[in-house]
Amino acid sequence: MNYHNKTFRPVSNTENGETSPETVFIYQQTGHILTSDYSGGKIIAGHLIGLVDETGRIDMRYHQVNTRGEIMTGICQSVPEILPDGRVRLHERWQWTSGDLSKGESVLEEV
Repeated sequence: MNYHNKTFRPVSNTENGETSPETVFIYQQTGHILTSDYSGGKIIAGHLIGLVDETGRIDMRYHQVNTRGEIMTGICQSVPEILPDGRVRLHERWQWTSGDLSKGESVLEEV
């Protein structure tokens, strides 16, 4: 699986998360290294870096500045699903490594 130049938007997130359908992720991939700049909704600016395994699963770390002016950090594991139309859906389990350290789940879909 290669995520290079794919754009994703969240379609769901648990209440303690900051991403929303207004958040846009633009993925870049070189080899097994994945990066993304993202923003929108409650997020002014964010960046993630991760490793993609042979099945397309992503192990990532992220940091972002929210509209309250806070720097938030976290870890996330994403599992891909190929939709009938060929787009990718990512099922994510994440945890804040700042703030309240809570966990959550989100789903992103390729635009």
